[in-house]
Amino acid sequence: MSTAFVLVNTDMGSESTVSEELGRIPEVKEVYGVYGVYDLVVRLEAEALDELKNVISNKIRTLSNVRSTLTMIVV
Repeated sequence: MSTAFVLVNTDMGSESTVSEELGRIPEVKEVYGVYGVYDLVVRLEAEALDELKNVISNKIRTLSNVRSTLTMIVV
């Protein structure tokens, strides 16, 4: 099992919308709203590292209102 934390920066005022959209992605296990440079912290789990990469690139970063992400893969 591979785990990653993704810090997400959203457009102003769209945090709850993006959080709801993230919650619909099966690999997303937790979403937290935070204060600071980033708006959301997301915990992902997948069977393989390639699956995590696919989710981040094709499901999270392509969401409307997502401005940037920072990924930390758990070792």
